[in-house]
Amino acid sequence: MSTRVVTAHIPSELAEQIDQLAVRLDRPKGWIVKQALTSWVALEAKREQLTREGLADVDAGRVVDHASINDWAKSLDEST
Repeated sequence: MSTRVVTAHIPSELAEQIDQLAVRLDRPKGWIVKQALTSWVALEAKREQLTREGLADVDAGRVVDHASINDWAKSLDEST
């Protein structure tokens, strides 16, 4: 796998937290940053996928109107 160096300015407090994690986990700081970025990129990809699916549902008319949701929520209070 080829790699590239990416430079970013981060707050000193965050850099210190990364330093502490590196010591605690006995891992290089680069490994920790790579893990964090990998997780964040995957989360953003999932968020985009879910947004597209939601918009497709709206376009297809698969929605529940607001009044129905309100009625359902009120029914929860009545059942107790």
